[in-house]
Amino acid sequence: MEASGRFCMASVAPRSVSRISSLFDVVQQGQDNLGTKTRRGKRRAGFHPSIPQVQLRGKTMRSSPVVKIVFMSCLVWGAGHSIHGAEPNVLVILTDDQGWGDLSLHGNTNLNTPNIDRLASEGAVFERFYVCPVCSPTRAEFLTGRYHVRGGVYSTSAGGERVDLDETTIADTFRAAEYRTAAYGKWHNGMQFPYHPNARGFDDFYGFCSGHWGNYWNPMLEHNGEIVQGKGFIIDDLTDHAISRIQEPGDQPFFIYLPLNTPHSPMQVPDRWWSRFREFELRMHNRDQTKEDPDHIRAALAMCENIDWNVGRLLEALESTDRADNTIVVYFCDNGPNGVRWNGDMKGRKGSTDEGGVRSPCIMRWPGKIPAGTVVRENGAAIDLHPTLAALAGIPTVNPATHPFDGIDLSAAVQGQSLPAANERVIMSHWNKRVSARSNGYCLDNDGKLFHLPTDPGQRSPVNSQHPETAARLQEAVRQFRKVVMPGFDDDHRPFVIAHPEAKTTQLPARDAVAHGNIQRSNRFPNSSYFTNWTSPDDRITWDAEVLATGDYDVRIFYTCQEADAGADIRLSFNDEQLNATVGKAHPSELVGAAEDRVVRSESYEQNWGILEAGTIHLNAGKGLLTLQATKIPGNKVMDFRLLLLNRRESREFGKP
Repeated sequence: MEASGRFCMASVAPRSVSRISSLFDVVQQGQDNLGTKTRRGKRRAGFHPSIPQVQLRGKTMRSSPVVKIVFMSCLVWGAGHSIHGAEPNVLVILTDDQGWGDLSLHGNTNLNTPNIDRLASEGAVFERFYVCPVCSPTRAEFLTGRYHVRGGVYSTSAGGERVDLDETTIADTFRAAEYRTAAYGKWHNGMQFPYHPNARGFDDFYGFCSGHWGNYWNPMLEHNGEIVQGKGFIIDDLTDHAISRIQEPGDQPFFIYLPLNTPHSPMQVPDRWWSRFREFELRMHNRDQTKEDPDHIRAALAMCENIDWNVGRLLEALESTDRADNTIVVYFCDNGPNGVRWNGDMKGRKGSTDEGGVRSPCIMRWPGKIPAGTVVRENGAAIDLHPTLAALAGIPTVNPATHPFDGIDLSAAVQGQSLPAANERVIMSHWNKRVSARSNGYCLDNDGKLFHLPTDPGQRSPVNSQHPETAARLQEAVRQFRKVVMPGFDDDHRPFVIAHPEAKTTQLPARDAVAHGNIQRSNRFPNSSYFTNWTSPDDRITWDAEVLATGDYDVRIFYTCQEADAGADIRLSFNDEQLNATVGKAHPSELVGAAEDRVVRSESYEQNWGILEAGTIHLNAGKGLLTLQATKIPGNKVMDFRLLLLNRRESREFGKP
């Protein structure tokens, strides 16, 4: 019997062959049309800490005790068949800026999270599970099973959040196995097609692609590329969409990815939860209580309790549809807490490569298959979820041999079996050129200090001298990571793709643009920002872009404009083509969001955007600078600019979109 390839890619089920071929075709076309980041190459592909190479069936694989254990499991399960028979559904819940300590199951008496606690009691809990210090890298590592620096993610905005086109996602794997795939929430790994979730394996997408959103009540969102208005509080709305997907009739299994966007700021939460915390006296505090912001903590805890309520709704939906017993539910967070609050005495918070910045809860429940109350002693990480979930579902992964997983299959561990060799590997954490490494219970921080985390979670007492061999091994792993993986990781020459032949609509937000002249961004954080102070014909807004499909495109601009400023003439141009239009109608707006914020925000406020139907522009395929500027300004300024949409018209060349 041949191995299934869930970790080792030794063989692939026949129904996946055409999918893999199409993936290679897409990758090759993407590279030919778009180019790739210059820093990617063999020097980065070969790094795997502490795992030597071995030839297996003509392909270079990684060999370790972990691989041997997983490979034998593959032999038993067989290619393309679930471990337990019928292919299970999968529901993955990811929260945003919720720390390890923001759950009552970890001993935090400041809040109650009974539904998430119930998940833990009915399934498996990782004792130590690691993500990235910030959001987009964690999402990339979950999707690909590979370190984010391999896949082009080096920033949280302005294009640096995009996952390279030659990477394969977990949605690709499950869709190739004929799952219905859906994502609802904060994507944060690319907005324009082919970086959009609909191009990365997800049949259905509802939410937003940016790194954060400026308003959580009835916000502007998108559904499969089309701009829509959300309904009510965003977390409840996203959960409603997941529930609707769960309730769809039929036997085809589903894979639902629910990346919720709280407790990320702005700190907005319905009264039902805020009322309990408004005057709440905090009982548990951070190791440095003097740095706490009590109101911010109260708002974050209220948002976490709202998340828990929605988790309860999801569990109820699974039970009412008789799908609970055949659904794997996963719950984890994308980084450490977004503020100074209780987090188990760990050092660091969001943005840090120390323990408090990268340790996340991770819970897996599959009734009858994952023993209730299981504690996984082996270290786990976001990079492990792709191979692990594929193995549990009994489906082959579809990433090519040139892109092996950094993560490993921990399906045996979550089912209660011991995999001690898994702890021998080194898990790397990186952000902003800071690197830490973990193996067994040890952490080597960015300064080269070694700590034993079970006895010193606060990283107060280095143990380099007591454990010199461990320190040397982790130092060498860090050295190799910096030498092999990191060089050129942020050397990005990918243009913003506009007018892709498989996408009817292209979104070009202010976030991805560059402002020139007097134009100012509404906030130093680009995500969910807009441009203002557009006062001169010399001012302009530009996107470094590449048109893939020649054709005619209707242009819509999301803007606001005071009555006294109406009437400006504007021009959109790309190489030799241009479109002239007039901002003929005023659309004034107050700033939106302050009234709903429980704490004064640091990000941009929103506005109630009007839509300017600017006309139609012809675009020829090729690279260039897409430029928006004014040719006449009768008032004090042109407009406040939020978003430009290109909507491809039907043509005989591409047919009906």
